[in-house]
Amino acid sequence: MDSRTGEHEIRRRRECEACGGRFTTYERVELSPVRVVKKDGRREPFDREKVAAGVRRACEKRPISAEAIDDLVSEVERRVRQSGQREVASAQIGEVVMERLRDLDQIAYVRFASVYRQFADVGALRRALDELEARTENRGEHPAHAVP
Repeated sequence: MDSRTGEHEIRRRRECEACGGRFTTYERVELSPVRVVKKDGRREPFDREKVAAGVRRACEKRPISAEAIDDLVSEVERRVRQSGQREVASAQIGEVVMERLRDLDQIAYVRFASVYRQFADVGALRRALDELEARTENRGEHPAHAVP
């Protein structure tokens, strides 16, 4: 029915000839493989779905659309691939995810950060919350109203 080309993907609206149902498919351009260097030194191929699963877990029971999550994951993937590096540290990917989550939903950000940064105690969590609150105030938002 309709095709739209993005930076590295093609979105197609389709219609089933049998039942008339409509659906969307996405085709992504395969670029040179990027390897992720884990904390323990292991290397594995970049896996968009692995990033998406972590973001979805952080966003559970939050008022965040599937489209917003997909946009966030697409942005992370785009930045990883545009870096031009054949290997990217998992820490770099985690930082990009946290940067985007911080702007999308503060609760999801704290959830992701608490797992990703492996807070050792409540004090570490409190420092992260204080940092988040300071950033929010610097942008002129009231912390209670910063989360949609």
